[in-house]
Amino acid sequence: MSQQAPLPGFAPVAATDRLFLALFPDREIAAQIATLAAAQCAHHGLRGRPLATERFHVTLFHLGDSAGLRQDVVDAASRAASRVQAASFELVFDRVASFAGRRDKLPFVLKADGGNAALRAFHAELAGRLREVGLAHFARESFEPHVTLAYDARTISPEAVSPVRWRAREFVLIHSLLGQSRHVPLARWALA
Repeated sequence: MSQQAPLPGFAPVAATDRLFLALFPDREIAAQIATLAAAQCAHHGLRGRPLATERFHVTLFHLGDSAGLRQDVVDAASRAASRVQAASFELVFDRVASFAGRRDKLPFVLKADGGNAALRAFHAELAGRLREVGLAHFARESFEPHVTLAYDARTISPEAVSPVRWRAREFVLIHSLLGQSRHVPLARWALA
């Protein structure tokens, strides 16, 4: 399911759309994360503003960027997701830190100091389902669960924070409109 190469003499078309599978906190937990993000950005003197509350999530799998929505990827990801059989589980995040990225735009994230075994098992099962439907190139095994809080040029070393916990009750296929800060849910699957 690779994208077609541009014709000779024509520049590649810029990506406008992104697909990803994710877990979102409920509104109460998202508000708690927003409060934590604002406090931590102020504490560390970050100039980057926290993300909008409705954008806080854990990305499970990035399913590619493209010029236009890739319906073939949407369909395959939907088939994979519908095959997952997993119970709801708790996520716990208890650290903030910066991840590597562009020098002027480092992700400042909420992450875990270990743990989250149920989340990791769910991720592994979903990876297997993606492979079954021909999306193996998106089913990376490496996974560091995190919630991006903001972006900034400063690097922040890992620091403990009061744990943020929530129960994952569903996962979502998201269509992100690049450069517009918009996430459009395309499908949801409940966790038993």
